[in-house]
Amino acid sequence: MKNFKKYLLASLISLSIISCSEDSIPVANDVTLEFNNTFGATTIVLGDATSTDATVNTSVEEQVHHFEELKYVISNIRLIDVEGNEFPYNVNNLDEGATIIDQSKTATLQYVLTDIPSDEYTQIKFGLGVKSELNTLNEEQFPNFYAAAGANDTEMHWEWGTGYRFTKIEGYYGTENNELSFHSGSTVEGTSGEESTYTQGVDAYRDITLDLSTSAVVGNNAPTIKIKADFDKFLSGESNTITLVSTADITNNATPSAHTATEMMKFVDNIGGNGGTDIKGMFSVESVEN
Repeated sequence: MKNFKKYLLASLISLSIISCSEDSIPVANDVTLEFNNTFGATTIVLGDATSTDATVNTSVEEQVHHFEELKYVISNIRLIDVEGNEFPYNVNNLDEGATIIDQSKTATLQYVLTDIPSDEYTQIKFGLGVKSELNTLNEEQFPNFYAAAGANDTEMHWEWGTGYRFTKIEGYYGTENNELSFHSGSTVEGTSGEESTYTQGVDAYRDITLDLSTSAVVGNNAPTIKIKADFDKFLSGESNTITLVSTADITNNATPSAHTATEMMKFVDNIGGNGGTDIKGMFSVESVEN
């Protein structure tokens, strides 16, 4: 009887410890997305036309160039757990679920997702740009994102359109430092000023899907997912190999005043994927820190 009581007491203590351990796991925690903008394996340093500090990049076609400005919008973020369940993070709220990655502002290279349910996540999905149903310059609906995108040092609004710029890339190429300037974004067609008549023209939004190198375990941990954006893909992507030319020629020209929407999509497919055979574009997961 004494031995039985000892075993019973030991079992109750074990159950109590297990119960307390399970109860101590938070129901939610943060996940940080950390973006590393690179050319190949080298993190990009920006610079103007005369800069000696900017990283010099050479594309597959031996085109030498460097960047002065790199900005892009990340939105529609979703985490997928080990069982395939999808957790959407404020996917219909640009104020709470979208951000502008700006290489010139270190603080923007990390984006914290708050109150992520405790779980084991194996995949992340996000949008490069803004999906069509949210891509209107609605200051009243999303005042914070609208203000951030429209700031004088950000300029992620189209001057001529109703939507947002999805990417903004400026720089120089060639021995004469010719201007390299590429802006992407979706276009609409319809009667000017009458939103009810607008229909989708060119859709430059891209949905990115990335497998995590290691599961992100949310609970007692607040993981950091490190994501690389390799701008070597800008000219040397899976979809297109692009050779920059002078502003006199529209084809393959990365100057927004000259290139057509069709030509713009070559660059979009390189950095954002083509939505079919390529769903990663320039993005990959470098590591997960739990």
